[in-house]
Amino acid sequence: MVKVNGTQMEIAGVTVAEFLEKNGYDRTKVAVEINLDIVPKARYDSTVINDGDSVEVVSFVGGG
Repeated sequence: MVKVNGTQMEIAGVTVAEFLEKNGYDRTKVAVEINLDIVPKARYDSTVINDGDSVEVVSFVGGG
């Protein structure tokens, strides 16, 4: 199991890019952290989410 934004999910084995696409995230408008380390956008296609990881996906929101 993988904890994503506080929710347990069965997504181990997929890349960050695959996870974002399958869950409707725009990869240009989010930051991804795995186990307290920020994943560079250039590594989304090669970074695999493993069982036991803690993933945080943060969306950028403009305001004024």
